[in-house]
Amino acid sequence: MAILYALVARGSVVLAEFSATSTNANDIARKILEKIPGTNDSHVSYSQDRYIFHVKRTDGLTVLCMAGDTLGRRIPFAFLEDIHQRFARTYGRAVHTALAYSMNDEFSRVLSQQMDYYSNDPNADRINRLKGEMSQVRNVMLENIDKVLDRGDRLDLLVGKTEYMQGNTIRFRRQARRFRNTVWWRNVKLTIALILLLLIIIYVVLAFVCHGPTLPSCRK
Repeated sequence: MAILYALVARGSVVLAEFSATSTNANDIARKILEKIPGTNDSHVSYSQDRYIFHVKRTDGLTVLCMAGDTLGRRIPFAFLEDIHQRFARTYGRAVHTALAYSMNDEFSRVLSQQMDYYSNDPNADRINRLKGEMSQVRNVMLENIDKVLDRGDRLDLLVGKTEYMQGNTIRFRRQARRFRNTVWWRNVKLTIALILLLLIIIYVVLAFVCHGPTLPSCRK
């Protein structure tokens, strides 16, 4: 069964309404508006024969609809949430001072369109289910972020250790570079010393060969 009637009200002042069929739903709806206790936000449902009146009141704005009892509660309350957001977004603070039925000419068309959508389009319930799943994912993400923020001190410590390790790595690289340079220069000096020593040895050998003492000749 479908959503057959809907209204938006401030307290008992009806600002807009639409009925898809000829019933006394408007009379029952007004009695419900007068009997809703207190001023707190609420989500309630009232039964009347084969119909259920679903009511959502948030921030002083009441959205009500009548639907068949076989439609359940999920789709009607998804409809009420949709209507509440559209109405608040369209009229803003004007809803707090508006006269009775002052938004009816314009917003009754919105009520009619959304009643038809939530009553007949199978995607309506699917979208509502997806919204619920996305909300759960969002809550899990927020919870995980909160846990990470609670570990802020540990994260700071980890960052400090990382920076310390990076500093040690830089110092190690500098020391290794200086050590390689030192070893290279030492090898260069040793090589030069060996070459000089070799040259001296060669020079001494050549000098001895060329200018060495001559043997005395034998006499008879």
